[in-house]
Amino acid sequence: MESVFVVKFNVQSEAFQALTELRQQPANDDFVVSQACLVNKKDGRITMLDQFDTGMESVNDTGTGTMIGALVGILGGPIGVLLGASYGAMVGSVMDTADILDNASLIEQVCGTIDDDETAVIALVSEQKTESFDEAMKKFDTEVKWFDAGEVAAEVEKAYELERQMKKEALKQLRDEKKEDFKQKVEDQRKKISEEFDNLKKKLS
Repeated sequence: MESVFVVKFNVQSEAFQALTELRQQPANDDFVVSQACLVNKKDGRITMLDQFDTGMESVNDTGTGTMIGALVGILGGPIGVLLGASYGAMVGSVMDTADILDNASLIEQVCGTIDDDETAVIALVSEQKTESFDEAMKKFDTEVKWFDAGEVAAEVEKAYELERQMKKEALKQLRDEKKEDFKQKVEDQRKKISEEFDNLKKKLS
């Protein structure tokens, strides 16, 4: 089964150690790590600190790099910040965990899994044995959550489409505002020139 794992580390140095160990030995009899990255969340924004890609076949190709890199790109962008905030508000207002999971998108859940000032490893993993990756992370002080890789990849693709649409709308709005601003400047200049002519006529008459 292919899954996206989000592993939060209570000791930051252990996060770096874990990524190093996964990079050195990405595959064993129980699981294979295709892609992994180390991230940190600060002021609601997730940034990538380090990453590796084994070059193995991945579940999805968004055209922006690896699937995990694309996911982190979304998490660290405006959509990720908005979704992380909305997930936090949802957790605060809904008492039933099942309701939260039903109402939140997977990207919202990934955003909400990592809190401010926390460091995590996000990895695309294929497990031959269920919970084998969880077991491998138990030697560290961690919290592990996993998400279906196919669902995450599909959401990332949709999120990039939405982000592109948002950029188009933002550019259109800026251009429209520029046009309106230019029209106003034209009118202001016409008025100014007209007033100057009126003053000139008074002087000449």
